[in-house]
Amino acid sequence: MHEASLAGGILKLVEDAARREGFRRVTALRVEAGALAGVEVRALRFALEAIAPGTVLQACDIAIDEPEGRAWCLPCAATVPLARRGDPCPLCSGHQLQPTGGTELRVVDLMVED
Repeated sequence: MHEASLAGGILKLVEDAARREGFRRVTALRVEAGALAGVEVRALRFALEAIAPGTVLQACDIAIDEPEGRAWCLPCAATVPLARRGDPCPLCSGHQLQPTGGTELRVVDLMVED
């Protein structure tokens, strides 16, 4: 389960920001995990909640947004929705697709207490 490793990376990012910016606690954390990012959102939430006690994320409200996948279809010359990597183009059923959205995994924002 690589989500545990991802949660550890998110915690490190937030703790680095806490040291740099001088806050002690995060009350709300918002993360984006796109549909094409290869992240199981429930597992990521579980991992974040499991590592939170005793850290700046303790008792933090965690929101995980899931932007839909999008891809550029070469034959159609159009941007199309894409639910999963490997799916065909919904317009032409082709597989010449380049993902253009929904691949991100990022911390969007934090609400903190000094």
